[in-house]
Amino acid sequence: FLTKHSNPKMSRIPTNSSDVRLQQQFNWDIFKAEQVEYESEGIEWAYIEFTDNAKCLALIDAKPLGVLHVLNEESSLQAGTDEKFLEKVKGQHASNSYFEVPRRLLDGFVVRHYAGDVEYSVGGFREKNKDALHPDLVGLMQGSEAALVRALFASKAGSAEAAGASPNRGGKGGKGGKGGKG
Repeated sequence: FLTKHSNPKMSRIPTNSSDVRLQQQFNWDIFKAEQVEYESEGIEWAYIEFTDNAKCLALIDAKPLGVLHVLNEESSLQAGTDEKFLEKVKGQHASNSYFEVPRRLLDGFVVRHYAGDVEYSVGGFREKNKDALHPDLVGLMQGSEAALVRALFASKAGSAEAAGASPNRGGKGGKGGKGGKG
């Protein structure tokens, strides 16, 4: 499952994280839980060594300092950059045994997944993480006949107008009165 590219982009981190999480669940279901059950029932068995991915998963997505959460934070900052994201991740995880920054990799880092080391180059991480909708799709939604859809996709400048464009709530005059003014 785990995808090893010579230069994985941001989109590979969630995919690889999912693979690690699936492997962790498999390990738990097949090995750990069975071994615990055998012990509780006094059944003789030979201990099976398996990789515990909990620390790797924590590196990737633990709140608030996992790689993905640091990326989300940096992506929400107007002055955020891929370089600042990399520096924050390096500073936070330099001592983590599942994290490495090889000298030859100037714009990225390595995560030691259960299946091997995967290098990630951070170029474009922030932009990709924003995952903005294509402008044509936004325009289509803004032109929807459904007021809710228009309001959800209203431009920031026009969002106040979209909110005010809702149907009258209080009868004539739209100010809450029942048929009268004011």
